[in-house]
Amino acid sequence: MGRLDGKVAMITGCGGEVGFGRAIAGRLAAEGADLVLTDIAPAGTKVVPTKPATGWGGLDAVAAEVRQAGRRAITALVDVRSAPQIERAVAEALNAFGRIDILVNNAAAPPGPERVPVVDLPEEVWSLLMDVNLKGSFLCAKAVAATMLRAQVRGRIINMGSDCGRRGLANMAAYCASKFGVIGFTQALALELAPAGITVNAICPGPADTDRLDYLGRRPDGGFDSALRAAGIKQRGGTVPMGRLALPDDVAELAVFLASEGAGYITGQAINVSGGLILQ
Repeated sequence: MGRLDGKVAMITGCGGEVGFGRAIAGRLAAEGADLVLTDIAPAGTKVVPTKPATGWGGLDAVAAEVRQAGRRAITALVDVRSAPQIERAVAEALNAFGRIDILVNNAAAPPGPERVPVVDLPEEVWSLLMDVNLKGSFLCAKAVAATMLRAQVRGRIINMGSDCGRRGLANMAAYCASKFGVIGFTQALALELAPAGITVNAICPGPADTDRLDYLGRRPDGGFDSALRAAGIKQRGGTVPMGRLALPDDVAELAVFLASEGAGYITGQAINVSGGLILQ
């Protein structure tokens, strides 16, 4: 028996080949959950368009992995900035499974354009980060929490924070602000939903070896160099006390625990997965 037998989980941002969404989906399915998998595009989004294609199948491939694990899965294309698209996906989930027990707000704006000084930061880039990272978490949590309350489901909401939500970093103002906001939203929503037995927590990964770091391999001419990316990963890993960057499975393991009955008395927390890089 799995820790999540009979549960239904909705995860946003699941289309990437090497990312938290896919890893979390796999671990939740392994523990017995049926899955509602969403992303803005069928194959996710590439951080470096010139990176050679791998043949990855995106959302459909993640769904196939879930089914191979013996669980049910449906997919939906969702822009988390759109309340109507979220509500349609929630309705599809309820039609297919009858309930939603777990929400993982994993979708995030693509990295890169926001990594400039504030005086050079375009307003539209700031708005994109806020709309996807913060507003998206709000809209998804609002829609799913309403179904939990109506059905009296003692559910789990897991928001994806960041170590950048625990400290400000130069040239990362928009990202930091969005993730600080996610943590504040997590705390407030946890207090609102606690009387209903619904927990709300945030996972705060440090730098992680996922598709989001593919920009480390971008050459000056716009091409992609895997050796350049590997060197960047090694350099960054050397700054972490544990000697490496986080991996998707490190985050997925915590997500499983927070989704389980064993975490039923934990709420309003922002938990670091940073190899000792962040200690508070």
